[in-house]
Amino acid sequence: MSRLLVVQNHRGGGPGRFGDWLTAEGVALDVVHAYAGAPLPRRPDHDGVVVLGGGYLPDDDARAPWLAATRALVAKALERGAPVFGICLGGQLLAQVAGGTVRGAHGEPEMGSTPLTLRREAGDDPLLRGLPERVTAIERHVDAITALPPGAVWLMASERCPYQAFRVGERAWGVQFHPEAGADRVRAWDAGRLRAQGLDPVELCRRAELDEPASEAVWHEVARRFASVVAGA
Repeated sequence: MSRLLVVQNHRGGGPGRFGDWLTAEGVALDVVHAYAGAPLPRRPDHDGVVVLGGGYLPDDDARAPWLAATRALVAKALERGAPVFGICLGGQLLAQVAGGTVRGAHGEPEMGSTPLTLRREAGDDPLLRGLPERVTAIERHVDAITALPPGAVWLMASERCPYQAFRVGERAWGVQFHPEAGADRVRAWDAGRLRAQGLDPVELCRRAELDEPASEAVWHEVARRFASVVAGA
């Protein structure tokens, strides 16, 4: 059985449905609750790495001291060509480790179900090829990748944030959005805080619920494909 090391960066940010889909494909997940002080293995023997989201920049070591070890873990995975999947903070961390740049509070925030556009370069990508040209995914970020790593393949974009998905080498992917999150995640957000940001929590939930059937089918397929990549590692 293939095994993935999953780095969880905050209490509410587990692998969610993406993890369920991977497990259904025969991939075992070893989830490390790094935010709670669980140590990352120094010499992991896993077949790949998944780094989840969190409210930090990739080098915010003062508030999240485990990120230094996470960056080292991802760097080693890149060196040996192991599969990597980075989500939100995880995608930003992959970009930074591979030589890209990330800026805090950059551009316009994205919250809720967000339209994404598949770029032409995704036509032969192992995870994204053949997907609908326009898809949606849940977003919740204010920080953003501002430059991709040298040689990275730019795969998806949105209106407010260009670097929504990219690939480093042959088997390392980063995404700015949350394929592991559905409409239930949006319903759990603090309504008062959303209103303070000028957002309508009712509309955010309505939009996420309308988009979910098509969105779920797309990200389920991407999880299935990533599981195949891991199995071939």
